[in-house]
Amino acid sequence: MYDYIIVGAGSAGCVLANRLSEDPQCRVLLLEAGPRDRNPFIHMPAGLARLVNNRRINWNLYTEPEPALDGRRLWWPRGKVLGGSSSINAMCYVRGVPADYDAWAADGALGWDWAQVLPWFLHCEANSRGASALHGDAGPLSVSDLRHHNPLSDAFLDAAVQAGHPRNDDFNGAQQLGVGLYQVTQRDGARCSSATAYLRPARRRRNLTVLTGAHARMLTFQGDTASGIYFRHAGAHRHASASTEVILSAGAIHSPHLLMLSGIGPARRLRSHGITPRVDLPGVGGNLQDHLDICTLVHTQPGVSYDRSNQARIAFDYFLRGRRGAGTSNIAEAGGFARSPLAPDARADVQFHFVPAMLDDHGRHRLPGDGYTLHACALHPRSRGRIHLRDADPASPPRIEANYLGDADGHDMAMLKACVRMSREILRQPAFDRWRGAPIFPDRDDLDGAAMAAFIRAKAETIYHPVGTCAMGTHADAVVDPHLRVHGLRRLRVVDASVMPQLVSGNTNAPTLMLAERAAHWIRAAATPT
Repeated sequence: MYDYIIVGAGSAGCVLANRLSEDPQCRVLLLEAGPRDRNPFIHMPAGLARLVNNRRINWNLYTEPEPALDGRRLWWPRGKVLGGSSSINAMCYVRGVPADYDAWAADGALGWDWAQVLPWFLHCEANSRGASALHGDAGPLSVSDLRHHNPLSDAFLDAAVQAGHPRNDDFNGAQQLGVGLYQVTQRDGARCSSATAYLRPARRRRNLTVLTGAHARMLTFQGDTASGIYFRHAGAHRHASASTEVILSAGAIHSPHLLMLSGIGPARRLRSHGITPRVDLPGVGGNLQDHLDICTLVHTQPGVSYDRSNQARIAFDYFLRGRRGAGTSNIAEAGGFARSPLAPDARADVQFHFVPAMLDDHGRHRLPGDGYTLHACALHPRSRGRIHLRDADPASPPRIEANYLGDADGHDMAMLKACVRMSREILRQPAFDRWRGAPIFPDRDDLDGAAMAAFIRAKAETIYHPVGTCAMGTHADAVVDPHLRVHGLRRLRVVDASVMPQLVSGNTNAPTLMLAERAAHWIRAAATPT
């Protein structure tokens, strides 16, 4: 018998495992479907390029054919390893802006406004620049400036300034708009995943049990109270019981999937798979949102990009010279935030990630020669998708209907067109004159509206930020309340990116850690006698 069972050792699950096991009287079980984070390329920042095709640590998910994207099935990489996606991402530390969280609160996530969440961001953070009103320096998560960046990233920054974007050295400061080098979740030149920051310091606690290779199958209940979970581990079916709470931290795809397998979700859809509904919650799996991204690629001269870099030299500098050189790069070194002509409010509605290498199909398709890539994504899409059950078999992957560009008024397509135009405007500036070769994608400069739409339908991809499928709130489609407790049930919470009611203006890892820190505080307080 455990006090707490946490399903998923990703970004949120590692936070919870650390914080809940701080009380030596509490027995905590942490279940992770993937392996331990022993692969050295997890910890070497530039090693993320070597992890792309590693299915052992990646769920390797695909969407259903996307109607607005030429019927393509888009690849959705998600971390299947201790640390989850924080062990395979590009480490950009971005929180979003105050208006994002004020919008959450206005949408029914009471208590999640900026004034309430900022202290929890500071509680997480150990920023190498030191403490300030907007940064912490004593938290578990190391946030630092890059040790190394490519000359092409400097060219991008200069070009963006020439195109009218202000320089910004802190996207988490008083102003988000502008361009700069990203701060990253690294410690001494190595990745600082949630497993490194939170789980590693807690692993020796006798009251914390971590099981890797443990595949969750179904939650168990006594009446309306969550009591445990069935899971498969080491070839055997097992059950574990929790006396206090069961907490789902399996992410925006797998948390709603497990709820539905357990009879919690849209009743009609559950019955169609032969599952008896326990609680009819129509919002489970709905409200799926993601940042759709479009890349502009350009050839450059040999010897400057990372496309054909000297791998032996990079490894020597990193492993034998104290984590120096290009091995410490997060690859997506520079970027920024901007307002397009379509922006409805003062927030940025476009985010850039600049990569000094050619990145096609997430790096899975290697192109000949050398080049650079500018990612641009629309930050506030209006399209909404859904996670469905494929069948009642827990081993079957969920059906992902992202519904990209599916909004009725065509706003999301207009935004992607604006992303292409803004990217082209930056890349044509004089700062790139010495580096610029022939265009790759798109392969010409004179695209009209129809040709640009065709390019987007053929090449747009996820930038890896799915949220919203167990949204918090008090409205009819909310899955959890503002304290992240599943509606209609007791002792069951969801704590991960699935509870975000709306996407934030930027990357989603830092907000996920923040909400897990806050949830851990509430969970411990609820278990403390008054």
